[in-house]
Amino acid sequence: MRKLLSSCVILCLSLASLPSLAADADTPPITVFAAASLTNVLQELGDGYTKQTSTPIRFSFAASSALARQIENGAPADIFFSADLEWMDYLQSRHLIQRDTRHDVLGNRLVLIAPVDSKVTLKIEPHFAIAAALGKGRLATGDPDAVPVGRYARAALTALGVWNEVSERMVRADSVRSALAFVDRGEAPLGIVYETDALIDKQVRVVDVFPDKTHLPIVYPIALTSAAKSDAAGFVAYVRGPAGEMAFKAYGFTPLQ
Repeated sequence: MRKLLSSCVILCLSLASLPSLAADADTPPITVFAAASLTNVLQELGDGYTKQTSTPIRFSFAASSALARQIENGAPADIFFSADLEWMDYLQSRHLIQRDTRHDVLGNRLVLIAPVDSKVTLKIEPHFAIAAALGKGRLATGDPDAVPVGRYARAALTALGVWNEVSERMVRADSVRSALAFVDRGEAPLGIVYETDALIDKQVRVVDVFPDKTHLPIVYPIALTSAAKSDAAGFVAYVRGPAGEMAFKAYGFTPLQ
């Protein structure tokens, strides 16, 4: 009899827990559209947030330009985390983000990279010999007409007086991670990416860092979209809080708050 009662108690407790488990399973994910350069750190933060809150986080990583246009065309995103101010401005001007939730979160640096076994040495300065260093190869970076890292690269190379020497010798990648991959695989002798991208890839090395004065500050803003679910604000707060600050610093970003 005692064993029967014990079994009944265990069964009742198990059944009592089922509604909460079902609720967790039915919790709709928060969808985050984020710049490709944020891939590793945001996946880590997403895992941490889900563990803490049981709310799943779903990411879409690509160039900020591509993501902004997807949101403009009705893609169901709750959060936009851009690699530059321009594409956030683009969505704000179209009333596709909640303006009062917009915050500048991170800074980064622009670097020139080469394959890890490359012997290229260059000092970035006015009229530096980047064209000669390319040899017969091409320079990999984001498409300067849309992708933020490419825009920063074009601004820096123009300020240094070497844009015209390399503008026709570029791999116009669709994101910073694609540009990184060209150098990683040895398909391009040089590339321009963010410092944080170079830090996570052991197959490339930093040749030199572009002076900050050669391009606009690299700033990553975040905002809720106009169609965001109410609980999406929790993940923005988490990203901007102590857990986010610790993770971003570990990956080489500069928290701005």
